[in-house]
Amino acid sequence: MDSHRSAHNVAARMARWSSRNRKKAFWGWLAFVILAFAIGNAVGPNLISDVDNFNGESHDAEVALDRAGLRPQSEVVFIQSDRLTIEDPEFKAAVKDVTRHLPKVPYVENVKSPLLGESTVSADGHAALVDFEVAGDSVEARDRIDPVLAEVASAQKRHPALAVEQFGGASANKAINDTIGDDLASAGMLSLPVTLILLTITFGTLVAAGVPLWIGLSAVIATLGLVNLPSQILPIDGNLSAVILLIGLAVGVDYSLFYLKREREERAAGRSEEAALEAAAATSGRAVLISGATVMLAMGGMFISGDKTFISFALGTILVVAVAVFASLTVLPAMLSWLGDRIEKGRVPILGRRGGGARESRFWSRVTGAVMRHPGISLLLAGGLLVALAIPALGMKSVTSDIEELPGDLAVIQTYNKVKKIFPAEGVTATVVMEVDDVKALEPTTGIAALVDRVDRFPKLFRPPTELIESKDGTVAQINVATIGSGTDQASLDALNKLRDDIVPATVGAVDGATVNVTGDAAGSADFSSNLSKRLPLIFAFVFGLAFLLMLVTFRSIVIPIKAILLNLLSVGAAYGVLVLVFQNGNLEGLLGFTSNGGVTNWLPLFLFVVLFGLSMDYHVFILSRVKELYDSGMTSDEAVQKGIATTAGTVTSAAAVMVAVFLVFVTLSFLDFKEMGLGLAAAVLIDATIIRGILLPASMKLLGDWNWYLPSWLEWLPHLGGEGEPPVPPREPPAPEVPKAPRPAPA
Repeated sequence: MDSHRSAHNVAARMARWSSRNRKKAFWGWLAFVILAFAIGNAVGPNLISDVDNFNGESHDAEVALDRAGLRPQSEVVFIQSDRLTIEDPEFKAAVKDVTRHLPKVPYVENVKSPLLGESTVSADGHAALVDFEVAGDSVEARDRIDPVLAEVASAQKRHPALAVEQFGGASANKAINDTIGDDLASAGMLSLPVTLILLTITFGTLVAAGVPLWIGLSAVIATLGLVNLPSQILPIDGNLSAVILLIGLAVGVDYSLFYLKREREERAAGRSEEAALEAAAATSGRAVLISGATVMLAMGGMFISGDKTFISFALGTILVVAVAVFASLTVLPAMLSWLGDRIEKGRVPILGRRGGGARESRFWSRVTGAVMRHPGISLLLAGGLLVALAIPALGMKSVTSDIEELPGDLAVIQTYNKVKKIFPAEGVTATVVMEVDDVKALEPTTGIAALVDRVDRFPKLFRPPTELIESKDGTVAQINVATIGSGTDQASLDALNKLRDDIVPATVGAVDGATVNVTGDAAGSADFSSNLSKRLPLIFAFVFGLAFLLMLVTFRSIVIPIKAILLNLLSVGAAYGVLVLVFQNGNLEGLLGFTSNGGVTNWLPLFLFVVLFGLSMDYHVFILSRVKELYDSGMTSDEAVQKGIATTAGTVTSAAAVMVAVFLVFVTLSFLDFKEMGLGLAAAVLIDATIIRGILLPASMKLLGDWNWYLPSWLEWLPHLGGEGEPPVPPREPPAPEVPKAPRPAPA
């Protein structure tokens, strides 16, 4: 790239400005991170409401219940004794104590006593429930539950002969929130030192290792604050902070690593500090810009889902990638310009020689050479392995995350299990919601009676009793039907289908003027899957289409983007297969510390698809940019592929190692969703950086030869965007004057 073309390189211009305004770039960035985090936390996150966690029919039912005031934040105090019954004075004293003190706690409402027949007593009399409600929505109730938990704990101390425990929506939400917070703290404590160690091994010096880590960490901190601002318009999921940490640290470190590696390479090749920085900006900086754009476009596919959780994931991941790209193109050049060769300070013994310029990886040179000598066999074996790994994904079942996925040693989970065992109606329910002018009119009353009668005819699907609750204005009837199953398994789905397809249409659904919908755990899971399956073709078309266009313009080839999409699909499919083998089939339960729920959490497959498709393009752009650079310089296609992969393999391996390590940290956490997300991402990145980039990519490029760069003549108008492009050519030194040679003596 000549100096004129370099001037039009956005990444190079940003680096030039940052290097000349180091203080403004660095201190401006630091101020931005601090202010973004402080302002965002002062505003606070606006979380997705309970109603908007549902889709389709179950969403309509939840809206009706919420409007009618039939979705209070219900809690129970579970009182039990193996020796005493509700008839014993000591047991009665405990119940009276709880019902007397609870109403005095702020925001506690509608306390119901089993002694008055207002709440449930077990058949043997050894257990009873005190029902009550906490005012406010789920977020408000979660913040108000601490005094209630404290009061129940005090009651337990006053009555040590009995078990006095609490369970409900607000207490469960608090337990989930606390568990996620603890998990995120653990992830941060583990991922930072692990990342620093890997970067130190990569560069051999502590200073060089610390720079990418600082860029990635600061990008995450800034985004954690920034995301709270748009959340006031687009509510966010409670798990988004974990996603931002996971993605932000991985891409922030990777982008900085790509940039820093190229700068060190150019410096080792003899360029001045300024020329090396500009060369890195014009090549790897441009690749970072294109890679980041690809990742953000892929993440944008989640907006099409229409689901509030996916929309919040798209918002958070796009924001953190954008911040990481911006930091890599501005504050990173400023730091490199300030440090200069001092970035080699802090050399680690033995590792100290690893941070130099680019060298061809001996291992990957041998692997690439062997693959290109036998491309057909390599393609068949590696492709066959990934297809075999992907086959289990054909039987993937999606399940909705619920409270049972929390660690079994949590007090709220232990109480939940006891309540569910003794009072099955307090466990899983399918809720039939009927909206009508007057629920007490003859036809609605007759329809409800007919529904209850039909439910009683199927004891293998439903459990007594069926509960009827009417709204105060008499326009909504809530009919709670206790079902078998866990709420996310096939048994619960069978009960739901029986209700929706048979019982409801023949009873309350036939009431003139009535609107009837069914909600509940099983309904929410089924409606989520149905909504997603309808939108998946649009999401795939969006992601594939934009990725194809970006790669087409970047490499001016129609073969490269098609091949990239196919290879990425192989790695995603293999990652799905790993998830099914491990989490759905229950393999490695003891090693990874989980209990299989018979499926993969329902939001994860789409999330993994868009994230992995975007992240895998990072390596593809980085490697193929170097290959294209060498090919354009005059090498044959085979020579460019072999040298390009061998030269970039060390950087890609280091970047992949960092990503895999960060992702695997999440496998150590207690929340099952985090385990699945961490393992799925780690497996896909590992497969992508080894089998895909090390074997399938060179094998396919060898077989295609010059066809890799085929562009139809009618597309020649495409702009020359470029991948890494060529580094700016430094000005040549004027040639030294020639010394006149003495004439040779004439031969004798």
